[in-house]
Amino acid sequence: MKCLNGRMLTVLSFGVAALFLAAITIAGQAYAESALATDFSRKNLEPCAQYLFGTDWLGRDMFVRTLTGLSMSIRMGLLAAGVSSVLAFIVGTLAATMGKAVDSFITWGIDLVMGIPHILLLILISYAFGKGFKGVVIGVAFTHWTGLARVIRGEVLQLKEAPYIKVAQRLGMGRVLIVWKHMVPHLFPQFLVGLILMFPHAILHEASITFLGFGLPPEQPAIGIILSESMKYLTMGNWWLAVFPGLLLVFTVALFDVAGESLRKLLDPGSAHK
Repeated sequence: MKCLNGRMLTVLSFGVAALFLAAITIAGQAYAESALATDFSRKNLEPCAQYLFGTDWLGRDMFVRTLTGLSMSIRMGLLAAGVSSVLAFIVGTLAATMGKAVDSFITWGIDLVMGIPHILLLILISYAFGKGFKGVVIGVAFTHWTGLARVIRGEVLQLKEAPYIKVAQRLGMGRVLIVWKHMVPHLFPQFLVGLILMFPHAILHEASITFLGFGLPPEQPAIGIILSESMKYLTMGNWWLAVFPGLLLVFTVALFDVAGESLRKLLDPGSAHK
């Protein structure tokens, strides 16, 4: 009964985290136009029942702007993490199955990418592709694949020594077919968990380069832009312009972490006995 309760608690944690993230994403899209609405009659209002996060210097509702910014960050994070995870899966599998020469070259490439300061490489790639939505997504996607690629490579190297893989090779089954039929089902849980755990990194780095001015354009209600603009008004006592968006960003990242950790436990057969 204790084991069952533990599993049920993990499922509940994953469900609640996924529900909150979906609610933030949908609500942000629904209020996208309201986030741009200005009203100088209500500017610089402190948090209250009507405006939970207060209003800014243009009278914009900060709660609505924060939801819209987080919704955009989540969608960009999903796209970037998805592309990065698929790239990591392909590169990691190729490194472990295509011989020592390919493995050495890919390992060198991974070490090279990891050796460059992360935020610097992200800014350079984003800037090279014109910044904006496309540049940020490409920049995040091409700087977050290395860790998962190493995990996938290690898993494939272990699987290559498994008896059923050796039997398949002796029966004349090709490399591609072996990977597709015998390795992909085993690698999918690691891939899925790695994908979800990559989301918070993608969101934080998107917000970071946007905050520094190398990401989305200023007219977009992105969370990085909201935090960057609020810095000018903190000395005027408008603390709510940065505090609430920052806390909600941390809360969103924590939800992704909870979802990823819960999914890892659910997909781990050993956790069924804990």
